[in-house]
Amino acid sequence: MSSSVIAGLSLETVLYEKKTGIAYITLNRPKVLNALNKIAIADLKAAFEDARDDSEVHGVILTGAGDKAFIAGADINEVATDTPVQAEEKTRRGQALMTLIENLGKPVVAAVNGFALGGGCEAALASTIRLAAENAQFGLPEVKLGIMPGYGGTQRLPRLVGKGVALHLILTGGMIGAQEAYRIGLVNEVVSGAELVGRAEAILKKIAANAPLSVKYALQAVNNGVETSLSEGLLLEASLVAICTSTEDKKEGTSAFLEKRPAKFQGR
Repeated sequence: MSSSVIAGLSLETVLYEKKTGIAYITLNRPKVLNALNKIAIADLKAAFEDARDDSEVHGVILTGAGDKAFIAGADINEVATDTPVQAEEKTRRGQALMTLIENLGKPVVAAVNGFALGGGCEAALASTIRLAAENAQFGLPEVKLGIMPGYGGTQRLPRLVGKGVALHLILTGGMIGAQEAYRIGLVNEVVSGAELVGRAEAILKKIAANAPLSVKYALQAVNNGVETSLSEGLLLEASLVAICTSTEDKKEGTSAFLEKRPAKFQGR
């Protein structure tokens, strides 16, 4: 199996590369439909932490190796033998990974190129923007295995598509296709498989043209604001606007607009 190296750390299950400001994180277990196991969770965590900490990276594309699966849930061989204590520990690690993805401070585009089931659907939910290939399938089938979604599915899916739709998917354990996922608001766009990564790159390049700190704080305002009341969210928004106003990029952005020239943001 191919692997990547981050600062001397070998990643057994993830392909990781950085080009022109974009980090490409690809779960590389195609023989098991890119199922998540302990090693994959650790490798993904290491890759996302590196992308977060690299000032040259302005966005991330998350996808799966091959053309059948994005991430097809947990590795059932591990799940079958988990004790309750092991299950809780694994769930907390999975939740921490999804929180890392959601709060990276940089946009993460999930390029869903096939099955996104269980933890794979939850990884897509944690991403900033979700693009689906026409063959993509989404689902949270955990109830069929005597367990339940544990990597944030019961929390992020209702916030994204509404309680009733989310409960229907979670309690039936059924799958939906790309067009239905688009209809209910689970994905932002449906594109052909050949166009998937290119479309993700185009979106990230458009975002990268904006002030990096503005993008970071806007992400924070949305992610943290939805957890509070409207009045608390507005206070958060006002405080983050004040922080943006103190930056050099604000001076550059307004000056560039008034001078009718492209802005040159420095991220400070």
